[in-house]
Amino acid sequence: MADEVTLLDYWPSPFGMRLRIALAQKGIKYEYKDEDLSNKSPLLLKMNPIHKKIPVLIHNGKPICESLIAVQYIDEVWNDKSPLLPSDPYQRSQARFWADFVDKKVYENGRNLLWTKNGEEKEAAKKEFIEVLKVLEQELGDKSYFGGEKLGYVDVALIPFYTWFKGYETFGNINIEKECPKFIGWAKRCIKIESVSKAIPDQDKVYQFIVEVRKKRGIE
Repeated sequence: MADEVTLLDYWPSPFGMRLRIALAQKGIKYEYKDEDLSNKSPLLLKMNPIHKKIPVLIHNGKPICESLIAVQYIDEVWNDKSPLLPSDPYQRSQARFWADFVDKKVYENGRNLLWTKNGEEKEAAKKEFIEVLKVLEQELGDKSYFGGEKLGYVDVALIPFYTWFKGYETFGNINIEKECPKFIGWAKRCIKIESVSKAIPDQDKVYQFIVEVRKKRGIE
């Protein structure tokens, strides 16, 4: 029986982009359904009744929720091409650690840069955001990718946030390339990979989305 794969997603979501990249890396064909998060579909509510959030990967009628879990699932099920996680248990644990770090640090501080009105809180978020990227630069070291010479699990977890960088820089008043040139060099290598470039939207498009959301929230 052929695999039936559906992705419930929302186009600017960095979490959904992770699944799009992983699926593309593996060459998996799937049906893409873009959700209206203000009017969630019955399918989304059925497939993710606990959190009611995207992304949701549906494989032969069974849902897999939470993006990092879903990327691991994709890697395990379609393990004959482009492995994302290392085969060594220790290295695999480290990859999971850094992907979790991305969610806890990059996402949270980036969110504070975009949606916080308070000047002191924003300055604190700006400082920590740069510190987080410097920690990631240190972990990257001299490698081309966090996965070594090839795109890996941590790269897939992190590169979607690059599409939000114009927003982070504009509203956080940061020059990320000046502060973290090695990080930007890594990002530019990633987006040259076809599975990445086709899976993530243009920074300008995401920036316009951020501007619209800020207006709706009354943030100027």
